[in-house]
Amino acid sequence: MKNQKSYTVEEATKVLEGYCAYQERCHKEVEQKLYDLNMIAEAKEIIILHLLKHNFLNEERFAKAFARGKFSIKNWGKIKITNELQFKNISSYNIKSALNEIDEVAYINTLEKIALKKFNQLKEPDSYKKKAKLTNFLISKGYEQQHIYEVTKTLSTKK
Repeated sequence: MKNQKSYTVEEATKVLEGYCAYQERCHKEVEQKLYDLNMIAEAKEIIILHLLKHNFLNEERFAKAFARGKFSIKNWGKIKITNELQFKNISSYNIKSALNEIDEVAYINTLEKIALKKFNQLKEPDSYKKKAKLTNFLISKGYEQQHIYEVTKTLSTKK
């Protein structure tokens, strides 16, 4: 059995304040951190209430930052963002609010840009297989079928 430092509620609160101030966190991540610190249920509740009251923890702000970041940095589509937020137990209201942060024109432009880049990288001579590979790639990035269909149709006519 390894020696683990035990924390008072005040010490753990300070640790969690720093954890939340460093980057936006969701409730699930905060609860995991409290679990890692071996905090009892009553202490967890006190700390989470403190973080909420002092605006260190805000699920809507987290969801919006998450959606903007994953879209602009990793070029994720709305389906993948939604699935990840659901995995983090974010409410459907906050997910919807977060997806509204993504500009629709920028969304389609990004989809077209990554589709064109991937299309040009694929070394598949058979156009049907090439289109299928591109479609699978875009699905894995989390884009919607109707958008993928439009983009792949445009790309395959340009070839």
